[in-house]
Amino acid sequence: MNVEHVRQAYASVADLYIDLFGASRHVHVDDLAFIGRHLTQRSGTVLDLGCGPGHLTGHLRSLGVDAHGIDMVPEFIAHARAAHPDGTYHLGSMDKLDVADHTVAGILAWYSLIHLPPQDLGDVLGEFRRVMAPAGTVVVGFFDGDEVSAFDHKVTTAYRWPVDDLAERLTRAGFTPVAHLRRPGDGTHRPHAALAAVATAA
Repeated sequence: MNVEHVRQAYASVADLYIDLFGASRHVHVDDLAFIGRHLTQRSGTVLDLGCGPGHLTGHLRSLGVDAHGIDMVPEFIAHARAAHPDGTYHLGSMDKLDVADHTVAGILAWYSLIHLPPQDLGDVLGEFRRVMAPAGTVVVGFFDGDEVSAFDHKVTTAYRWPVDDLAERLTRAGFTPVAHLRRPGDGTHRPHAALAAVATAA
């Protein structure tokens, strides 16, 4: 993935993105329930990777989670700090986290893996596994599809994943999938899926 290209693409539409998506009320109630169910079970830090405007970090914090947001777009981090001042937000990239090994209880990657070409996904999931504490949980939101395929996302090229294929990639990276959620497209929204997976014992 060309990280700088993706950063610039989101920076160029940051204000519009924040208006359209930058509050938890814009997130489907089933998705909020799925995220909360799988990331509130254990104490410890949860990283919201690709946190965007910080709305889901803020939502997790409202549930009592020690959630921290990380994003590579300065405009998003600035908004998150202003809109959710009780949280902690840092510039950073999920492919090289400034986090010690096995120290986080959970990771939320909500539509933050969608721009990764399939050949780059393994390294990023490996980084997730490196920082994850034993039995920690990762929750991933993504575009559902019948096959792994690229499409013209409004910001920049994105990828659809079948649930089983992404689950298999999580398994390869050292996670055990434990739950999934799927929602068909409705003419306005593309087909959606989410996966929760727990770090497998070494």
